[in-house]
Amino acid sequence: MQMNPSAPGASLSGMLARQRAAFESEPMPAWTVRADRLRRLLDLTHRCEARFIAAIDADFGGRSAHESRLAELFVVRAGIRHALRHLRGWMRPRRVPTQMHFLPGGNHLLPQPLGVVGVVSPWNYPLQLALGPAVAALAAGNRVLIKPSELTPRFAAALAQAVGEAFDPSEVAVATGDADVARAFVELPFDHLFFTGSTAVGRQVAQAAAKGLVPVTLELGGKSPVIIDASCDLGEALPRIAFGKLLNAGQTCIAPDYLLVPAGRSEAVAHGLVAAMGRLYPRLRDNADYTAIVSDRHRQRLLALLDEARAQGARVIEVNPAGEDFSAGTRKLPPTLVLGATPQMRLMQEEIFGPVLPIVEVAGTEAAIAHVRAGDPPLALYWFGRDRVAEGRVLNETLAGGVTVNDCLWHLAQEHQPFGGVGASGQGAYHGRWGFDRLSHLKPVFRQARLNGTFLFHPPYGRAFERLLGLLERLT
Repeated sequence: MQMNPSAPGASLSGMLARQRAAFESEPMPAWTVRADRLRRLLDLTHRCEARFIAAIDADFGGRSAHESRLAELFVVRAGIRHALRHLRGWMRPRRVPTQMHFLPGGNHLLPQPLGVVGVVSPWNYPLQLALGPAVAALAAGNRVLIKPSELTPRFAAALAQAVGEAFDPSEVAVATGDADVARAFVELPFDHLFFTGSTAVGRQVAQAAAKGLVPVTLELGGKSPVIIDASCDLGEALPRIAFGKLLNAGQTCIAPDYLLVPAGRSEAVAHGLVAAMGRLYPRLRDNADYTAIVSDRHRQRLLALLDEARAQGARVIEVNPAGEDFSAGTRKLPPTLVLGATPQMRLMQEEIFGPVLPIVEVAGTEAAIAHVRAGDPPLALYWFGRDRVAEGRVLNETLAGGVTVNDCLWHLAQEHQPFGGVGASGQGAYHGRWGFDRLSHLKPVFRQARLNGTFLFHPPYGRAFERLLGLLERLT
């Protein structure tokens, strides 16, 4: 069991115990303490940028440095800066209304740290999804213990080293190791457990946490649809869809998973996507902008999905503008469109998590809504068009964690809005104030005034009490 190099030989329980003891000695960190921790985290992302990018590139066997800077470092830094700008306001007690019969007493909510927050982060965005929850936890005044994915071991080691250089292990620590370490990690008695990953593993995490009544935030996934309305300008929409699908080679929890297009339009959509993807990536195999699949196992899974679809009659279109050979020596997989996919295919049942995009024809808005509602609520939904009535129907009649209209992915980057799933795509939300609130206890406080009327509720009870209660029943 490999552990944080800043605490060699320490057990997971020991790491947790150290952080809990430190929290108990400082249960309500001042703004200056929290801001200092956030600034150290921000400095860490700058100081270790090259180290992180190189480690992620090595783990993936080819990960675009520009994508790492945009989707990992930029997103985390934006979250830290947003927290630093607003933290004083988030920390203040929040006055809330008081019912008339309790005046002149008053109510307020006191944001209070929970204690020690565990973060289990995935391999697809190993930096963003480890440090994003940590930003919320530190802003809320908690200590943080992070378990990165074993599928990105070089990054996990780099993160552990960087965190060990910037933080005392009682503030933030990283536990590295294999799946056995991860299983032990999620069974620890944290004050809150934050997990990002697949729905299947999320269920296991929730069950493990439930043994100790540990509250969880689950950021999962699912089959995020793109609905192309008849009113859509394909020339505008398809390059945006191509970008959203192929960022990180489709290994994104909110990547477009499949397209729903008007009947008779699949050929035109496919033709436009081939052109748009070719402009983004005129070459693939040796193009540093195009990311590889994280492991041979994941690549083989994607190829198996395509083989099954092809065998069952689907039309498979490989987007390979330069005609390069991907049969051996690389984990990259060309963008691939699938026409004629049926609901029985695994391609339409499992989250794809790669550069494969089925295109499915539907007979209008009603059918598109029915298709989405027939499955589990997705983490993301995308709608393209100019018909505001159709847009309103889709927004009102489908359930999804979040939505971007006329683009893809960008709702995730909005610090003034929450990000999270619903149903099988997750529970709980974070980013900005929502992350602060999620990892705080908003303690209700009622302060009684010296002179008040609640003595009227005391026994002995009689006719005066009955009249008072009847009056209040009519007024409230």
